[in-house]
Formats: sequence, C-alpha cells, structure tokens
Amino acid sequence: MRKSLTHKVSLLLILCLSFAMLLSACGGGGNEGKTANQPGDNQKNEGNQGKSPDNANTNGNQGSDTQGSPLELALKGEYKGTKVTMFGPFVDADQVKFENSIKDFEEKTGIDIQYEGSKEFEATINIRVDGGNAPDIADFPQPGLLASIAKTGKVIDLNNILDINKLKSNYNQSWLDMATMPGKDGDIMTGVWNRSNVKSLVWYPKKQFEDAGYQIPETWDELMALTEQIAKDGDAPWTIGIESGAATGWTATDWVEDIMLRTTTPENYDKWVKGELAFTSPEVKHAVELMSQIWMNKDYVYGGTKSIVTTAFGDATAPMFDNPPKAWLHRQANFITSFFPETAKIDEDVAWFYFPPIDEQYGKPVLVAGDIYSMFNDRPEVRAVMEFFTTGESIKTWVQSGGVIAPMNDASLDWYTTDSDRRMAKLVQEASTLRFDGSDLMPGSVGAGTFWKGMTDYVSGAANLDDALKQIQAGWDNK
Repeated sequence: MRKSLTHKVSLLLILCLSFAMLLSACGGGGNEGKTANQPGDNQKNEGNQGKSPDNANTNGNQGSDTQGSPLELALKGEYKGTKVTMFGPFVDADQVKFENSIKDFEEKTGIDIQYEGSKEFEATINIRVDGGNAPDIADFPQPGLLASIAKTGKVIDLNNILDINKLKSNYNQSWLDMATMPGKDGDIMTGVWNRSNVKSLVWYPKKQFEDAGYQIPETWDELMALTEQIAKDGDAPWTIGIESGAATGWTATDWVEDIMLRTTTPENYDKWVKGELAFTSPEVKHAVELMSQIWMNKDYVYGGTKSIVTTAFGDATAPMFDNPPKAWLHRQANFITSFFPETAKIDEDVAWFYFPPIDEQYGKPVLVAGDIYSMFNDRPEVRAVMEFFTTGESIKTWVQSGGVIAPMNDASLDWYTTDSDRRMAKLVQEASTLRFDGSDLMPGSVGAGTFWKGMTDYVSGAANLDDALKQIQAGWDNK
C-alpha cells in the first residue's frame, strides 16, 4: 500500500513537473517571437530587412524610397570600396577626358570605375557578352550593335532600375525613345545617353558671309534661294566630299537622313531604319530628290558634281577658308572642326546655322550621334554609377574641354566655353524631334554596305536614282 501510494505520488509529481515545463516552453516561444518588435532591436534589424550581401542600407527604412536613390546612397559612402567595370571605345585623348569626368564622383563615393578602352570594342563586346564575361557597363557608340545584343535578353532593362520620371524631366523624350529597343520578351530601356554629337549643321565663313550681305536661311526655300544667289555671284555655294576609303559614301547618307526627318514623320523614319519602310518608297525617293537639287547641280558644288566622290570628307571644308572663299556652305557634324585650319577661330572665322526645316509640320528635328551606356550586371554600386551617368554633372568637365554636347537638360549652358557649342546644346534641348544617325542603326550590310555604295554610285553617275535605291534595298535581303 505504501509502495503503491508512493508510486502514485511520484507519478503525480512527474506530471506536474512536465506540465510546468510545457508552460515555460510556450511562454518562452511567445517572447522569442516578439524580439523584433522590441525598441532596441527594431533600430538594429529594420535596416537589414530585404538586404542581400551587396545591398546593405543603414538608414532603416525597409527598402523604401525614403532611403534615397542608389546615387544618393553612394554619395553617403554606402558603396565605398566597391568596383564597377566599364568597357567602351574611348582611347587616347578621349579616354583621358572620360576618366577626368568621373574622377570627382569616384573620390566622393569611393566607387572605383575601372574603365577599359579599346579600338576593337565593336568586335570584342559580343564575344565578352556571349562568353559570360560582360562588363558591368558598356558604352555603345552604335545603337544598332546594342539592339542586336538586347534581343538576347542579356541587357538589363533600366525601366526597373532608374526613376523614369526623373529621366523624363532630364531628357528630351526622343532620347528615351531611342534608348527603347526590343528585348527578349518585349521592349526594354537599353541604356542612358551620356555624350552626343550634332549633325544638322551648315558651316560657313562668318565674316565674309556677313560682308557679302548674305542672310541665314530659316527654311529650305530660303536655303535654295541663298544657294542660287551665291551661284549668281560667281562662286560655288556648296563644298561636298564623300571619299572616306572603305567608308566612302557615309556623308551622303547623313544628308538623306536629315532630309527624311524634315519631310516625313519620326515614325516613318523609325520604320525606315528598321527596314519596314523600303528605300524604294516615295518617302525615301523624295528625300534623295531634294538632296539632288544641290548635289546634282554642277553649278552648286565646288568642282562640280563629279568632284564629290573623289573629295575626301575631311578636305571638303578647305575652299571655305580661302580668301576670298571659293565655296560658302558645308553641311557636317560638329566633329568637322577638327579638320579646320589650326588658325581658324570658331564663331569668328567660321560659324554654323541650323540645317533648316523643309515641311513645317515636322518642326525642327535634329540628327544626332552619341554614346549610350548599357548595364549588364545588377549590383547597387552599378545602379549608382548608371544613375550618375544620367546627370549633366557626369559630363561637365568634358563639356568644358569642348567638342561634345551633353544630352541632359540639367547640363548648364554656362559650362560650354564657346558660343558655338552653347548654341548646339540649346538646339538639342529644344529640338522638336531627335533621331540617331540612321545608317548606324541599320544592319551593317545596309547601313555600312549598300547604303554607302548605292549613294556613291548614284552621285558618280554609275546608277540612276531608281536603280541605286533598288541596290540599297537589296542589302536588307542579305542582312
């Protein structure tokens, strides 16, 4: 009996102890679940929620926008000690200018932008991307090459990376349109524009032009009237050259592109460069016919039409600098100043006016070239650098050194050291439409193939216009 009672008491004690332990365990679990809500722990843990090892923010807002953009965080030192690789075509003097333009950003953020320039960029970038060795950022001077890579799905869509509203406020919409290309699963924003060149310019000997009483034309009709007047005065109005070795003919393609923007819609221009509007179409033929009013009139071109094909594009400006000028007008991009005599002073000896509108319904379009920076690896510091490249500040020192135009609206006109560059920047900012050099957007078999050759054959007389346009169009069949 005693043994039985003792046994029962022991069982009762064991049951009570087990029950107490169970309650203790439940209570402890409840407290552990609440530790994230304790005031001291809240400040410690909230900033780490949703972080990856590469994305550690410290201002405790659970990834909300109030933390700041990647660029703002970078300027607070968040990504100090990180590296961002970049690959592009800048070499020699251009590489020095580029590296100077990012130096202040690197010092302020501690991010090391490791830039590699190569003259073989176009041939190399595909190999790197295909081999899984893409740089974090690549600089494409030819959007057509970028477009072919974007279709593979290996270019990061910046719609998901950058603040689109900020982009819209800092760029002419045309820049954003030109950055939007077909991706693997639909259209994506393939990059941001950072440096541009202006092509819709007509250069002239300023002092002699004014002394002769000539007026800057505001329309195509006025341009043709000026052309006729100069011819009647006994001089060649225009000096034109398209010889450029294996690239002979590209100058002619620029003229066609500029006129296309002035005689048809931007949408038709886009279709044209994509191969959806044929070279044999009425729109393209009309553009070449307007160009021919100048090019194919032997009295309007220095040396006559036959000289166009044999005159090197860089030498074509020389007759303007004779005293008195032997020719008065030359349409070319702003880079042509590198071919001017060293003694020539921009804005004094030589100046430019805007290649005028033709059909007023298409406003004041501008043909441009430039560099678009694309992103291949998504890390916080890479996002910060990409955001930096959307600001005028990223190209300020380059602008101040001359020779480039910033596409961003926040690039101050005061940064430009010449009136010529300042006017170009304003022209770009105020353009009704901006479009990139069309031949650079076309497949190489067309843009750097049949387009160049077809225009050369037409100007030289080796082919009539209809045959030349058919020859160019055939390039699309062989792309």
